[in-house]
Amino acid sequence: MTTDRDEILQAVSSAVLAVTRHLSVREVLQVIVRSAQRLLDARYAALGVPDDDGSFAEFVAEGITGKQWDAIGPLPRQHGMLGAMLREAAPARLPDLRADPRFEYWPKAHPVMKDFLGVPIRDGEQVLGIIFLANKRTPGGFTQEDQDLLTLFAAHAAIALTNARLYERGRELAMLEERNRMARELHDAVTQKLFSLRLTAQAAGALLEKAPDQAAVELERVHRLAGEALAELRAVIVELRPAELDRHGLAETLRKHVRMLDRLHPSEITFECAELPPLDSAVEVAVLRVAQEALHNALRHSGAARVSVHLSFEDGRLALTVVDDGRGFDPAESRGLGLVSMRDRAESVGGIMAVGSARGEGTTVHVEVGV
Repeated sequence: MTTDRDEILQAVSSAVLAVTRHLSVREVLQVIVRSAQRLLDARYAALGVPDDDGSFAEFVAEGITGKQWDAIGPLPRQHGMLGAMLREAAPARLPDLRADPRFEYWPKAHPVMKDFLGVPIRDGEQVLGIIFLANKRTPGGFTQEDQDLLTLFAAHAAIALTNARLYERGRELAMLEERNRMARELHDAVTQKLFSLRLTAQAAGALLEKAPDQAAVELERVHRLAGEALAELRAVIVELRPAELDRHGLAETLRKHVRMLDRLHPSEITFECAELPPLDSAVEVAVLRVAQEALHNALRHSGAARVSVHLSFEDGRLALTVVDDGRGFDPAESRGLGLVSMRDRAESVGGIMAVGSARGEGTTVHVEVGV
């Protein structure tokens, strides 16, 4: 057992490290799940954090591919064994999950799970979530020693999860204060420019007939002031980092966005993502905005039946690819579709963007950023 305790402390240190590296709660959950899966040699591992609406606010798993997740469908709700564990707040160790009367059903595409070990993650009397393992790789299923080990692990996981939540709450409050400050600055700076813009436009109108040369000077000032006001607005908008990125990171934020669009539109929209390293805040914002704009174009303008979004990381470069099978267009003739804005966003973080399209052949938007 001494070796086991050494191993579990080493595994938990990964979760603590995730907190100290200022990663999101989502990433801390993933570290916990991977550590538990490795520690107890399970094929499948998952961790669910319940919400107040009968579902799960967070649900992360190891052993299931992105394609399998897409086929399985929405996140599980608090029924069957998961619901029972939330209500009973007690460990469950079963030789065959399907034979237990608390088990109800799986979605059709769900992998078959047999031997099962689940433990609540508790903070006093409150159940923060459930961590469970299935299909132990070594023969014989999960043992009482495994249950004791996972229970000890869950106690440490509760501390790591609570700390991560406290950190995120503090960061959210700091962000709120910063956004309020930016809003005040935006109001002061842009309001002054718009007021000057209005007065200058009125002066130009009054001089148009009597002194056209002077009116032209005033109109040039109107053009300059309008440009400055637009630059102020753009600067603030770029700085306003979406709250979802701070809570979930780029991959999960984009995954949720794709799932929402897939429900709202008749097109089939899919998302695939490789494991990503921690990313710079500006890079996350830029790549997310490009992806959202590319998806908007594909769904509103292309008539696509299928749209795919892919995030990958290789050799120090983050890559985003959005592909649709829509009607396509001639990039040389395009004056809209937000292509200039998308390219500006990519270049603002040192990235490059390429657009491949032709009439009747769909469109591919590809962005690469060094991180």
